[in-house]
Amino acid sequence: DDLDTVLMLRAALFALAMIAASLPVAAQEGQEATAPVVTQDNPTPVGIVTIDIDRLFTATELGQRITDDFRIASEALAAENRTIAAALTEEESNLTERRPAMDPAAFRAEAEAFDEKVQGIRAAQDAKERALDDSLAAGRDNFFVAIRPILGQLMVENGAGAILDRRSVVLSVGRIDITDAAIAVIDATVGDGTDPDGDSAGDGGAN
Repeated sequence: DDLDTVLMLRAALFALAMIAASLPVAAQEGQEATAPVVTQDNPTPVGIVTIDIDRLFTATELGQRITDDFRIASEALAAENRTIAAALTEEESNLTERRPAMDPAAFRAEAEAFDEKVQGIRAAQDAKERALDDSLAAGRDNFFVAIRPILGQLMVENGAGAILDRRSVVLSVGRIDITDAAIAVIDATVGDGTDPDGDSAGDGGAN
């Protein structure tokens, strides 16, 4: 009889455990089993929030201004390269046309000087291109430095202990994402990063 009683109690406890396990966690705790909606006006403590880092950069006024500055500088460098290439092509054609009337040694010396000139120009233009690429990387880094306090404030307002890049999250409820709220606050706080004196936040230092 005692054994039967123990077995019955164990079966009852097992059944209760299975029922409890089948309930949503929030329901077990007496809370609504729905994902919290995170908004700028109605932040809800969620522990962790996520942002789309790439969209944060491309959709904010500051990120767009940094990108536009890079594009304008890239187009200017491309135009400069085309002008240089046209001038070098003309110089090469002129040397080729004069070759029949030139002393072979003189032609060789001039051709070698021209080749050295071309190599020097190419190295200089490649250095400019690398500096331009570095400026974009630096501008992106400075962008995140500039917005870090804003993201920190949003994290606190949402009762979160961490902000994760959305790409690093394997599974989540979409409503913990605060990208839209972050974009709105960044635009309202820093705009495109240009102050009245003409100085700009997020510059990478390329000219």
